[in-house]
Amino acid sequence: MNLTHFRLETDADGIALATWDSPAKSMNVIDQNVMAELNQIIDHVVGTEAIRGCVITSGKEAFSGGADLTMLQGLGMEYARLVKTRGEEPAMAFFFEATARLSLLYRKLETCGKPFAAAVHGTCLGGAFELALSCHFRILSDSDKTRVGLPEIKVGLFPGAGGTQRVARLMQTGDALQMLFKGDQIKPAAARSMGLVHAVGPRDGIIQAAKDWIKANPNAKAPWDTEGYKLPSSKVHSPAGMMIWPPANAIYRRETSDNYPAAKAILKAVYEGLQLPMDLALRVESRYFAQILRSPEAAAMIRSLFLSKGELEKGARRPADIPPTKFKRIGVVGAGFMGAGIAYVAAQAGINVVLIDRDLEAAEKGKAYSHKLMSDQIMKGRAKSADRDALLARITPSADYSLLKGCDLVIEAVFEDRAVKETVIRKIAGNIGRKTILASNTSTLPISSLSEYFERPSQFIGIHFFSPVQKMLLVELILGKRTKDRALAVALDFVRAIRKTPIVVNDCRGFFANRCVLNYIREGHLMLAEGVPPAMIENVAKMAGMPVGPLSLNDEVALDLGWKILQATKQDLGEAAIDARQEALLKTMVVDLQRLGRKNGKGFYDYAEKGKALWPGLADLQKVKLDAGTLDVQELKDRFLAIQALEAARTVEEKVIVDVREADVGSILGFGFAPYTGGTLSYIDRMGTKAFVALCNKLAKKHGDRFQPNRLLKQMAKTNESFYGRFAPKKAAA
Repeated sequence: MNLTHFRLETDADGIALATWDSPAKSMNVIDQNVMAELNQIIDHVVGTEAIRGCVITSGKEAFSGGADLTMLQGLGMEYARLVKTRGEEPAMAFFFEATARLSLLYRKLETCGKPFAAAVHGTCLGGAFELALSCHFRILSDSDKTRVGLPEIKVGLFPGAGGTQRVARLMQTGDALQMLFKGDQIKPAAARSMGLVHAVGPRDGIIQAAKDWIKANPNAKAPWDTEGYKLPSSKVHSPAGMMIWPPANAIYRRETSDNYPAAKAILKAVYEGLQLPMDLALRVESRYFAQILRSPEAAAMIRSLFLSKGELEKGARRPADIPPTKFKRIGVVGAGFMGAGIAYVAAQAGINVVLIDRDLEAAEKGKAYSHKLMSDQIMKGRAKSADRDALLARITPSADYSLLKGCDLVIEAVFEDRAVKETVIRKIAGNIGRKTILASNTSTLPISSLSEYFERPSQFIGIHFFSPVQKMLLVELILGKRTKDRALAVALDFVRAIRKTPIVVNDCRGFFANRCVLNYIREGHLMLAEGVPPAMIENVAKMAGMPVGPLSLNDEVALDLGWKILQATKQDLGEAAIDARQEALLKTMVVDLQRLGRKNGKGFYDYAEKGKALWPGLADLQKVKLDAGTLDVQELKDRFLAIQALEAARTVEEKVIVDVREADVGSILGFGFAPYTGGTLSYIDRMGTKAFVALCNKLAKKHGDRFQPNRLLKQMAKTNESFYGRFAPKKAAA
C-alpha cells in the first residue's frame, strides 16, 4: 500500500493501528484521497489473515473536522456541467453515485467481518464522527478538547454518510431527532450517556483500550446487523411510534417554518429509514442527501457560513504586508456591559487586560462580570475553578489611565454619547504610546468624526461588538477616512485572537449591521401603526426566517436607544430622514409611557419571572385594527426581508461594503438575517436582481418610497446581473 494520509502499523497481537495524519494540514479532512486510502486499509485488514482488527485514530491534536465541503461543492459543479453536456439523467446518476460513495465505504467497513474501533481525541465532527459511528467500538478521550457531533444542519446539509440511520438506531428516536436538528458538539461524558460511544478514558490509554476490546471481540458486528435487534423506540408504526412522529413533524414546522429543506430531509430519512433494513435505509439517506446537496439553500449556506466565513476568519481582508501582532496586553476603557464583555473574551483568549472606569469600584464591577460568567461555566461543568482564577488574574481593574502605557491596543467602550467619548478618547490619547492602536466600540457614531479627538487618526479604527459580546460571533470593523493599514491589521489580529468573525466596512451612519437591522425594526413599527396584529408581526417575521420578531428585538436593544437614534438622525439630517409614524409610536412608548423594553420590564412586551407576553395595551395604540385573515402573509414576509436586503444593496453602492462576502456573513451572524438565504445579497442573487427590483417597485407603490430600488440595483436588473458575478470576491489570504 502507498499511503499518504494514514500510517498503518500492526502490533505483535495482530492489531492494526491506522493513524490519520494528513501532511501539511492542521486538521484532517475527508476528501477523495482519504476515502481511497481508507478503502485500501479496509481491504488490507480483511485480506491479511494475521490482522485481527484495526484501530483508527488521529496523529493530530484533533481527530477530524469532517468532509471537505469544497469537495462537495465541486461535485455540484460537475453535476451542472454534466447536465449541459450529457443531460439530466446521466448527470443525476453520476451525482448520486459520487455523493453516496462515503456512505458505502463506511458500510463496507462496518460489514467487513473484522472489528474496527475508533480511538478519538479532540474534535470529531460530521463525516469523521460518521466514520466513528460505523466502527464497532468507539472510545473518546476525557479531554476538555474532545467533542463529537453532526453539525451539518448548520450549513444547510444533513449527515449523509450513515449518520441519520446509525444515530436513530443508537438512541431513542426523539433524542436522535433533537441531536440531528441541533447539530451541537457533544462532550465525551454526554456522548457516553447518550449511547453514542462505548467508553471514555484518559488520552494516553484510549488506543490500548480499543485494542483490548478488539482482542475480546473478534467477531464484532454492529447491533443492527445482529439477529434479534430492536429499535430503541420500537417500530415507527406502533403506539410508541405515534407518540413520536406527529409531534416531531409539528416541532419541525414550528422551528423552521419549512425554510430548511435539510431539516425536513432528516425527518424523512429517519422516518423512512427506520422502517427498512440498514442497507436500504442508507440508500434512502443517500438519495435525500443528493437532493439536499443540490438545493439552493445548501449552496447559499455552505458559501456564506462555511467558505466565506472561513476566508474572512483567515484574513481575507487583512493587509498582507503588515507583520502579525501578538497581544501581550490590551486596554478596555469603560467597564459597563459591553466593556466588561470585551475584557472577558480577551482574557479568555489568554490576553492580559487593563479594565479602566471612572473609579475603582466601577472597574471592579466590570471584572465581577467575568467572575459571574466563569462561575456559570463551572456550574454547568464546562470549566474548573482554576480556569476562573487564571482568567480573572489576567484582568486588572483600575481608574488609573496611566496603566494603558504599553498596551498593543486600547478599546474605548464608554456610553454612546459624543461628549463622553470625546473626553475619554482625549484622556486615553495622553496615556498611550505612539504606536498603540486606539479603537472605539461605537455602534452609531461615525468613526471619522470620533478620530478628530485623537492626534493620530491613521491609528484610529472602529471595533463594533454585538451584545452580548461573549455569545455573538461577529465583530464589525469600521475604517475612518484616515484609518491606515496597520490599524486594520492589528484590529483583525485581535478579532482572530478572540476567535470571532470580522467584517470590514467603511464609515457611515449606522455602518452596515445597524443600518440593515434598524430597517427591520422600523418595518415592524410601521406594521403596528398600520394596524397589523402585534402577534402576527412577530410570528410572520419568524416565518420569514428571522430569529426573533422586530418588536421583541427592539425590547432587547432598548426602545429609548431607538428613540435617541431617531432624534439624532432628525437633528443631523432633517425631518425627511425619519418616518413620522415611527417617531409617534416611539414617543408614546418611551416618553409618554416610559416603556423602555426588557431593561425596565416593560416595552412592546411585559416581562415577568415566568417569561414575557405581548403587552395588551398595544391594541389601544392602533387607530386601525386589521383583520389577520385578510392580510397577505407572503407580502409581510417579503417586506421584512426585502427592506434589509435593499439596505445592504445600498451599502454596496455607497462602498460601505466592498466585499460581498461580508454583507452575507455579517447579516447572518450580526442580526440573524434568514440563514437559509445565505445572507442579504445572496437573497437578492437567488431571486435575481430583475425579480428583486420588481418586488421592490411593487412594495414601494403600496407602502412607500423606502422600498424604492437604488441606482445600482436598477442597473444590474437590466441584465439580471448578480452581486457575486459583478463583485466576485478575492481569494482568502493564506
